[in-house]
Amino acid sequence: MPSQFLSSEEFDERAHQLYNEGNYEGALTTLREGLGLYPNAVELHVGVGYARLARDEFAWARRAFEEALILDPEHEDALAGLGETLLKFGQTPQALKAFQRILELGYADDIELMLQVGRTLFREGLVAEAKEFFEVAVRQVPDHAEAVAMVGYAEHRLGQDDAAVETLKRALQLDPAHSEARIYLGNLLYDREEFEAALFQLEQTTPEDHWDELGIWRLLELKKSHLRLRDDDPSFRIWEARLTELAPTTDPLDEMLAEIEARASEHAEAEARQQLELFGALLAGAAEAKQEALEAHRVVARDGRRYEGSWDEIVAAMRDAAPGQAMRSVEEYMQAEARRGFALTGVLIPTKDAESFLRASADAGLLRIVR
Repeated sequence: MPSQFLSSEEFDERAHQLYNEGNYEGALTTLREGLGLYPNAVELHVGVGYARLARDEFAWARRAFEEALILDPEHEDALAGLGETLLKFGQTPQALKAFQRILELGYADDIELMLQVGRTLFREGLVAEAKEFFEVAVRQVPDHAEAVAMVGYAEHRLGQDDAAVETLKRALQLDPAHSEARIYLGNLLYDREEFEAALFQLEQTTPEDHWDELGIWRLLELKKSHLRLRDDDPSFRIWEARLTELAPTTDPLDEMLAEIEARASEHAEAEARQQLELFGALLAGAAEAKQEALEAHRVVARDGRRYEGSWDEIVAAMRDAAPGQAMRSVEEYMQAEARRGFALTGVLIPTKDAESFLRASADAGLLRIVR
């Protein structure tokens, strides 16, 4: 059918399909074509906003949502999109006002919209506010397993672990197949050192349920310690295969850059040795002062373990203490922990250096920096 004969709704449907396929450029092209024929179609402006948002084009997304709200000031999806965009600009009060307006307009019974807003707030670290929207959804549909589970995730992030355990158990009663909630509960129980309960939950998952390595490592560890299974037990093979799938692949360009960096490092070390021969005493004193500064940090993990030293030394020690991680590089360990942290908290944790990794982990509530 020629596009000029499509209605605005049909343009919107085509764009939605492309968006769901991850083809954001195609979606934008379709939406622009539709707006050329139907410039006052609110849904098309909203679609542009979400496509722009998916491409991290926040200024353009904000403009699209604002244009939609000029045409319809009470459009709930436009308000939700604008709120999310405002959070990207750090305009939290204005974003919360947009989200609150959705409730004022009577959309509390739109469960998917409530969860969408809640997840947006959760990702941006506004956990208490996110929990309020998740609870709105639960009040509307008490047996909605996903909404109940999201309340549990928020409770955990807020330090309400007892409540989180009970809430996640309730979510699993409503939907025993909710693998994300089960893995989250298993990890939470493990952190509380309730190992048998953690094993019970994790054993009910399949390798395909896991998108993070932590739960698998813990399951294997618990099978060995509590079920007395050997390292070469045949039942481990499917889990080890999944670990291989989840392991980050090395890009050839990264390998080349790493090799160049290693060579540069060797050259720098050679020069440093020459300088040490000439200025040994002076540099030794400077090295001692630098070492004292590097060792001035102390971190306490969620399991109570304390780590001291430089930022790099602390991360290396955490890597060595983690089950099954000792053979990995520090960079691989940070990447795996960042993925685990995002799965548990929704917070993106940088891995470019040890200090940024630890500070972001502390902000996410995964550890505590004493000094």
